[in-house]
Amino acid sequence: MNAMDRWVAAACAELDVDPGQVDVPRVLDLARDVAHNVLRPGAPVTAYLLGLAVGRGADPAVAAANLTDLAARWTSEGGGADA
Repeated sequence: MNAMDRWVAAACAELDVDPGQVDVPRVLDLARDVAHNVLRPGAPVTAYLLGLAVGRGADPAVAAANLTDLAARWTSEGGGADA
């Protein structure tokens, strides 16, 4: 078990969340895409928003894909970091 696995397990225990429901690679990929395409501080905020959406019943894969697509379009649609 690596440090990330230990952290996720401990955080899940603290929050009473099933660690089997946590898709770490998907969250990290989303955070990377937002940090690179939107702005770096947007990455943790977006991960939080994903968590809120999933907590309200959104499908994690669909919600993450929608946010990833939004991040990919952000600069090309004129969103930009300073918009």
